[in-house]
Amino acid sequence: MSLENINIGIGITGSFCTFAQMVQTIEMLKEQKANLIPIMSYNAYNNDTRFGEAKMYIDKVEQICGKKILNSITDVEPIGPQNLLDILLILPCTGNTAAKLANSISDTPVTCAAKSQLRNQKPVLLAVSTNDGLSGNAKNIGALLNMKNIYFVPFAQDNPKAKPNSIAYDSQKVLDAILSTLEGKQLQPIICENK
Repeated sequence: MSLENINIGIGITGSFCTFAQMVQTIEMLKEQKANLIPIMSYNAYNNDTRFGEAKMYIDKVEQICGKKILNSITDVEPIGPQNLLDILLILPCTGNTAAKLANSISDTPVTCAAKSQLRNQKPVLLAVSTNDGLSGNAKNIGALLNMKNIYFVPFAQDNPKAKPNSIAYDSQKVLDAILSTLEGKQLQPIICENK
């Protein structure tokens, strides 16, 4: 299966330490000739961090995708009624976003886009990156694993000694996870070896 002309929403949330990796993944998807629609949460769109200024990432993502970032609930509202996406990839998916999705909270552009996808019975693929994936957010990840049309990019503990509860998606498995998700299958194994 090819990604050519596949409409992929890229929902970017505030796991800022993974933003450089996220940009590389978006570049890879563009090379696969996917039609990329960028969406950013309020935090991702507005916050400068030690990992870079928001404007720098906004400019990079818009340049790669060739489109303005959707950054408000009003911007993403047409996704559902107009059936705009074949798949929504939340890259990265923070623990906060996972918790909202697990509890049907749609108060950011990314979570609202996910709600639209799920309403249309279309897939949402989560590339989880959170420091509490094996503690406070484990229950939310467990709930999401049991939800229809929710899939995961395989993940692992990213630093078991220094951050034993932290998990991060495997960037090398994003493409395979998208292809598998588009076929209605969860890429296995979900849990990888430590990074």
